[in-house]
Amino acid sequence: MTLQHSRLWTRSAFFALFVLAPPLDLFRFDLNLGYLIVFGHTWTLGLDLFLAGEVDAAQAAMHMLLRGLVPIMLLVGTGIWISWRYGRLYCGWLCPHFSVVEMLNGLMRRASGKPTLWDARPLPAERVDGTPQTVNRHYWWGLMIAIPALAFLWAVSLLSYLLPPWDIYHHLAHFTLPRGQGLFLAAATLFFSLEFLLARHLFCRFGCAVGLFQSLVWMANKRALVVGFARERVDECVSCHHACDNACPMRLKPRAIKRSILACTQCAQCIEACEQVQGRQGRQSLLYWVADEQALDVSDRELGHKPKIGSGDRA
Repeated sequence: MTLQHSRLWTRSAFFALFVLAPPLDLFRFDLNLGYLIVFGHTWTLGLDLFLAGEVDAAQAAMHMLLRGLVPIMLLVGTGIWISWRYGRLYCGWLCPHFSVVEMLNGLMRRASGKPTLWDARPLPAERVDGTPQTVNRHYWWGLMIAIPALAFLWAVSLLSYLLPPWDIYHHLAHFTLPRGQGLFLAAATLFFSLEFLLARHLFCRFGCAVGLFQSLVWMANKRALVVGFARERVDECVSCHHACDNACPMRLKPRAIKRSILACTQCAQCIEACEQVQGRQGRQSLLYWVADEQALDVSDRELGHKPKIGSGDRA
């Protein structure tokens, strides 16, 4: 199984979890009841017991600590540690929004030759493995169906995290949505449709708070996992027609310094593209993951430090 197949499995599983968690009562916040539901059980801070006089102030404080502060600290702490070591790993390997980005990029490339509307020119007609990539205008129909369908799925999924999911599904099936729910679904579907069509990767790069948080933590660690480039073999990079740039779903330039690839999601598509292009010439990839001291070649280069890291020094 290749790395991209592994990513497909993890992203598909997490996307299914994102959609199914509310109806299965795995995780949601019920606005009608006013508390979280986790794995089928209510999750409160215990204030109702204190107000009912069943526990004293010390016990109530302990409940708030164990049920509120500790889980939040564990979640945030784990996120910080992963981001510190590996960057935006959640984005590239789990995030349901990034799954939509990659899916729609693929459809748009088949329809227009470009993965996004903002690319200046179509990508090469040959894939990195040497097979032709033909453009078929009929894929625009699939794209125009997929975008509102995915937008509506996202809108319904988000609403189901706040209101009883089965009530929402019942109202949808019988066309009896309350006015508030109908307005929310209409507005959210329109918003996501425009975002998926025009700015899906731009939202990931500049608009997602979770992604930006991971990027900032990652940037603070100069020795974190990052895509390295065998600069001593740069002459071998001339004739590949920017295969790594073309492969990046975030439209980054992987050979650049770390600051320029702030939004890298560690998806490794650039690495695999380079492996295939160089492999056809009987050579090793010029791109590879580096960490620790080797990562300074990417993170410190902008400061004038140029450590000599060869292609054999890999993470």
